[in-house]
Amino acid sequence: MGRPEQWQTHERGATLVFALCLLVAILLLGASAAQMALQGEKAARGERDRHIAFQAAEEALMDAQHDIEGLPGAPGRSTLFAPDSAAGFAPACKGEPGLCLPAASGAPPVWLSTDLGVADSGTVAYGQFTGAAMQTGQGFLPFKRPRYMIELLPFHPPGEEAGASADAPVGVPSGAGYLYRVTVIGFGAQEDTQVVLQTYYRKQGQAPGEAP
Repeated sequence: MGRPEQWQTHERGATLVFALCLLVAILLLGASAAQMALQGEKAARGERDRHIAFQAAEEALMDAQHDIEGLPGAPGRSTLFAPDSAAGFAPACKGEPGLCLPAASGAPPVWLSTDLGVADSGTVAYGQFTGAAMQTGQGFLPFKRPRYMIELLPFHPPGEEAGASADAPVGVPSGAGYLYRVTVIGFGAQEDTQVVLQTYYRKQGQAPGEAP
């Protein structure tokens, strides 16, 4: 007579175990979904921060160009960037701020051996010589202003052998003169989010037939 009651007890126990297992599975799925959502949000924040740093670096490239070329009412240091002059450029950027002679033969480029984001490393802060302004340090703005450096390199016109004047002392014009390697670093809203960009720039206003 007691056997049906025992079966009912076993059935209720099995149902309880099954319900607990199902609950645990649901909790695990929920925790996994929440973790994936948090990771997605973190990735989105990181991508947004890199975009902020990239835009700041692009602004620094433009600021360096204005430093080289000058602007109406804000000439910057344009007089130092004559196509055939190395005035102001010095080894290890020890002359004019941010103006660097190239590294010795066989040595790594100056920009690789320089801490671009540090103020006393020989780099130039955005707007230092052009007067350009940039908001920083709050919300979705760069943590601080981007910085740049300009390296002097010999310019070889089309058809000229690249090694023709490689051994000539820097500061002595070689044919068409010089071009500039501009390296910049931009920061995101977080200081550890950094983007480095680089371009080669030839000052405008060359003689006819010269390449820009």
